[in-house]
This record gives sequence, structure tokens and C-alpha cells, in this order.
Amino acid sequence: MGNLNHFSFGWLTPTLSYLMACVGAALGLRCTLRALAATGTSRRNWLFTAAAAIGSGIWTMHFVAMFGFTVDGTELRYDVPLTILSLVVAVLVVGLGVFAVGYGRHRGRSLLLGGLTTGVGVAAMHYIGMAAVRIHGGIDYDPGTVGLSVLIAVGAATAALWAAITIRTMLAAGGAALVMGIAVSCMHYTGMAAVHVHMVPDRADLGGATPMQFIFPLAVGLGSFLFLTSAFVALSPTAQERAAYREAGEIAVEDLTATSLDRAA
Repeated sequence: MGNLNHFSFGWLTPTLSYLMACVGAALGLRCTLRALAATGTSRRNWLFTAAAAIGSGIWTMHFVAMFGFTVDGTELRYDVPLTILSLVVAVLVVGLGVFAVGYGRHRGRSLLLGGLTTGVGVAAMHYIGMAAVRIHGGIDYDPGTVGLSVLIAVGAATAALWAAITIRTMLAAGGAALVMGIAVSCMHYTGMAAVHVHMVPDRADLGGATPMQFIFPLAVGLGSFLFLTSAFVALSPTAQERAAYREAGEIAVEDLTATSLDRAA
């Protein structure tokens, strides 16, 4: 049985992965809130953005944390198609969850359905990502710990969606994102605690890509997407702000018209 190390770089990878989870959660919460205040195509677009933010944020969190995962006696490589599939699954299933909340007529039922769907999607992303790991040996899981990780994922997703439709202030939303980041990180490391490795010495090439060849560039790209989109969403006005701007503009035009009429008289 191989010795596992989840913190090869100390607290660097857990800290960075937690940051990615928080950014994805904060952006997703903000976009979901914007969606609930919008209608038509605008609502759909905000929900798509929320799904992409939460899904890619959780995926990036997982693989940044995996940089600290090592097994004595073997190198680690990743199956590229499975790794990409884990990202696609994360975004698609999270999308089902946020759309259930965004278009559901019964808030409580939609929240439970969305939380269950999103949580299962997060867990599926994690374990598909783990299935992409290639080592000189096999990976087994403790069923009870796996079940606990899925429950944590569902609970975290439900709490995040509840926050998205309940919290209205930026400060509270920031606090919810921090809590969501903790929950996602707990889910990841609970899932990793279920891992047992059985070494099978083999000189054959593992195949796949090393983390630096594939995972690192993709994680950096997704991280950049999250930060840039967060900046755009933070700076773009809400529906209420746009309404206030229009009202202010109309008042200004009325005042200008009245002033012009007074001068003409």
C-alpha cells in the first residue's frame, strides 16, 4: 500500500484551492441573484454564467488541491479526456441545479431539487477527476467516507443556492461565499480521505499528461476567467441600479426642459 501525502506543498495548495472555490461561489451567487431579478434572455444568460462560475470554480479548486497529492513510489499522470469530462460534468450538472432554482415556481421544492442536483454534480466531478488519475497501482475508496463526501457536497450546494435567493447585501454574500469555499474544500478532502492506494510495480509508461503539462495551464485559464468575470459582474449595474439611473436621467431631462421653458418665457 502506497503512502499518500495530500499536502506536498504545505498549506499553499489548500489555500489557493480554497480561494478558487470562494471566487467561483461568490461569482455564482452574484449571477444567480442577478438572474432572479431579470427576465427572458437576460435571466437565462445570468444562469449560464452562474453555472460556468460555480462549476469551473469547484473544478479548479479540486485540481489545484491535487497538486499537493503525491504517492510514494510512483508519479501521477492524468487521463486528458476524463479530466475534461469532469469539467463538463461539473458545469452541466451545476447548470441543471441553478436553472431549477431560477425557473422553479415553488421555491422550497426548487431549492431542494437544485441542491441535490448540484451536489451530486460536484461529487461526480470529484470522482471522475479521481478516475482520471494514473499511477503504478490501483485506487480504492472507503464507501462510508465516499457517502459522507456526497452528503457534504449536497449540503454545501443547497446552502449556496439558498444564499443566492435569500441574501441581498454584498457583505452577506461575501460571507456566504467564504462558508461555501470551506464546505467545498471539506468535501474534497473528505473524498480524498476515502482513498486507498495499492501499489503494483510496473516499468510501463503510465500514459496521460503530467499536472504541469495539462492541469496547470487549464487551471490558470479558468482561474483567470473567474477573476475577470467577477470584476465584470461586480462593476456592471444591477436591474435596480439601471432603473435608478433611468429615473435619474428622466428627472434630469424634465428639469432641463422646465428650465428651457422658463427662460423662453
